[in-house]
Amino acid sequence: MPKRILQGVVVSDKQEKTLVVKVERRFTHPLLKKTVRRSKNYHAHDESKDFKVGDHVAIEETKPISRLKRWIVIGRPAQAQG
Repeated sequence: MPKRILQGVVVSDKQEKTLVVKVERRFTHPLLKKTVRRSKNYHAHDESKDFKVGDHVAIEETKPISRLKRWIVIGRPAQAQG
């Protein structure tokens, strides 16, 4: 089964080797037919500590690293590198 890859914005880098990444998804409400934005925070492992608050990053699903961390930072998303 392929690993999921999500893109988001770093909202916290205060922890050691951990980033908090806010991932936003948009969908059409089934009844109201209005576009709705929902966001969720993910704790991601960042061994090299290269990213700061406000950076756009891509994260990949992985085996559990700690109680909250199940994602690792794989770099910047393709469209944000340009």
